[in-house]
Order: sequence, then C-alpha cells, then structure tokens
Amino acid sequence: MKPKLILIGGGGHCASCIDVIEQEGKFEIAGIVDKDPCGKELLGYRFLGKDDDLLSLRSSCNFALITVGQIRSPQARIRLFEHAKSLGYTLPTIISPRAYVSRHAFVGTGSIIMHDALVNARATIGINCIINTKALIEHDAIVGDHCHISTAAVINGGVEVGSGSFVGSNAVTKEAVVTKGSAFIKAGSLFTGHTND
Repeated sequence: MKPKLILIGGGGHCASCIDVIEQEGKFEIAGIVDKDPCGKELLGYRFLGKDDDLLSLRSSCNFALITVGQIRSPQARIRLFEHAKSLGYTLPTIISPRAYVSRHAFVGTGSIIMHDALVNARATIGINCIINTKALIEHDAIVGDHCHISTAAVINGGVEVGSGSFVGSNAVTKEAVVTKGSAFIKAGSLFTGHTND
C-alpha cells in the first residue's frame, strides 16, 4: 500500500503537482487542504479542509507537500512548510519520471522536480523548491531553499541562486553568477548578476 500524501494549496500549481505525483506513483494522494477551499475537488481529489485542519489530519497521514505556487514572494510556501514540519509531517522529494536528475546531484526535502526538467551533475537544490517544467539546472549550480525556477528557465553552471528567489519562465543566467538574497528575475531576461570573483 502506498503512503498517503496531503497536498497543501489547491490552485493551479497544485493541479500540475498532482500530475507529477500520479506519474511518479510513489504516493496515494489523500486530498487537499487550502486556506480557502474553492470547490469540492480538484482533478478528482477531495478538499479535506483548511490549513487549520492539518493538525487533526496528521493522525491519518504522515506525508505532506506544499502545492502553493510562488511568484512575488516565497513567504506563503515557507510558512506552510514550517507549519507542516512542526506538526510532524514528512515532506518528501517528488521527481517526475519524465525529469532527469543526475545521481551526482542533490535535491532537498519538500522540493518538486516537474516534467522534463534537467538537474545536472553536482547541482544542489535546496528544500521546498519548485523546479518547474523544462527548467535546466546545470552542473555545480546551487539553488537555495524555497526557490521557484520557472518553466524553461536556465540556471547555468556554477550559478548560486539565493534562498527564496524566483526565476521567471525562459530566463537565463550567465554562468558562475550569484543572486543577492531573494532575487526576482523576470521572465525572458538574461541575468548577469554578480560573479563569485
């Protein structure tokens, strides 16, 4: 029997996560909690209640995943991640079978690697990150905790992305640059940042 997994956040990003979780096949989705449940179900999965119900749900489920999206600020994802941890939930790493993650890379707990993403050798992904569809994390790159690397974004070799950062769709970083703090890199942009030198 597969372990049960509660999804925390019931919007559009949650729907994408559901597809990845179903394809990976390691967990049974128990249902969804949301601060404001928008309906009775999402893609066939029931809304179990609000965020405040996570404590009562803990007795029947050991695993949870943050499925709230992140654009302007990581604060909602950070708050929910820390709350779930404080209640004793295990936050697993989810990797699409259509993604490639090098065995020489590291992916932190609570992070999700979406379809067709590529995480190359010696790359490090922090906790509670979104590596979205078709994103590329090149060799020796470091993506800090609570980051969202959007669809088809390219993080080149040796780049350090600061914790809480957002990298927009189709954005590209120059190699070996560093973002300062919680960076916001616009979609389609070239980030030349700060070098390590």
